[in-house]
Amino acid sequence: MEQFTSLEIPESGYSAVIFDLDGTLVDSMPAHFAAWCEALSANGAPKDVFPEDVFYSMGGRPTKDIVAELNGEFNLSLDPEVISSAKRKAFLQGLGKVKLNEEVIAFARSLRGKMPLGIATGGSREVVEATLKQLEIGDLFDEVVTADDVVCGKPAPDVFLEAADKLEVEPEQCLVLEDAAPGIMAAQTAGMTVVRVPAPLCLVD
Repeated sequence: MEQFTSLEIPESGYSAVIFDLDGTLVDSMPAHFAAWCEALSANGAPKDVFPEDVFYSMGGRPTKDIVAELNGEFNLSLDPEVISSAKRKAFLQGLGKVKLNEEVIAFARSLRGKMPLGIATGGSREVVEATLKQLEIGDLFDEVVTADDVVCGKPAPDVFLEAADKLEVEPEQCLVLEDAAPGIMAAQTAGMTVVRVPAPLCLVD
């Protein structure tokens, strides 16, 4: 197998690979954070209600779930639908700032045609498809599962289990690449082997 500097890839023991999208396949987290800040500010949220370190700790979770948690923690009444829509619009406007995580993409390309490849993400279908189109990587993957396709988002295992089902591979035969704690927990709960994509690879200080 080709050697990858920052990724500790097992030599064997899996017959499909499932990738997270944001922070894993693509360096999009700064753009997502900027979109969050814009959406919250435009809808009357207190300043600094969602600091950057908290944002990164919640990476991979659906927007509406995060808004619900912010409401509960800070006694707010933000509308999850409104915030989600505003954040999505802001992110799509800044899509040109999103870059590939080259080493992860190289790993995916090294496996194309050799085993099933999927994406399991906490993003919405609209944003995910726009991101894949912008960076021209959609054709690498056999199946893409988004937050819109499951009842419970990460850290629940649903997106990974759905991806395995669509790839027609048992969960324990799946290798997952993930950068964020909620996604790592979700994949482990699904019974999958997880490779953590380290922060430096995602250009996170």
